[in-house]
Amino acid sequence: MPNQNQDSSEIIQRLTPIFRNVLDDDDLIITHDTKADDIDGWDSLAHIHLVVSIEKALGMRFSAEEVSSLENVGDLAALIIKKQANG
Repeated sequence: MPNQNQDSSEIIQRLTPIFRNVLDDDDLIITHDTKADDIDGWDSLAHIHLVVSIEKALGMRFSAEEVSSLENVGDLAALIIKKQANG
């Protein structure tokens, strides 16, 4: 079974350009611990735009309950891994 941390890091690498595009910051670095409060411009509207952009890029859908339970980028990566594993 693959190492979840490695998978999570790979997911974060895939998410980084999406975050950079949505938040209009070409130098943005996100980590497992990054939260909305850590990034200027990551407000509720940007959050919706991020979720929609990630859904399109990865070909998956998130429920409102799933999105509201996320506390940081690591939680998002774990949710993506879980959804990919469940098909």
